[in-house]
Amino acid sequence: MTGRDGEDGTEAFYILIEARPGKTDEVRAMLADILSCVQDEPATGPWYAVQHSETTFAIFEVFPDLAGRRAHVAGGDIFRDVERLNDILAAPAHVQKVDVLLSKQVFTAPPR
Repeated sequence: MTGRDGEDGTEAFYILIEARPGKTDEVRAMLADILSCVQDEPATGPWYAVQHSETTFAIFEVFPDLAGRRAHVAGGDIFRDVERLNDILAAPAHVQKVDVLLSKQVFTAPPR
């Protein structure tokens, strides 16, 4: 994990994930598992899983404050499943702490 906590305010994690060749379906399944876990976290706000390339993925997740981000870390178990991660990831996920400077909270039109 890199980055700093900074001043209290809207916080986020940007997590870069590189799948082993042939393991993209397993990484997608892991991302779905993570989403199902964060659904019940009151301090986890917007949450996105994205795919940059065939094997590169990322998670962007937002928290209202430092306490929310810390609670998310304390409760998360999926990134502690080392056996699963070693099987599907080419390298350890890179977790970057970031401060949210600006945001748009609502879509103006529904996604298609």
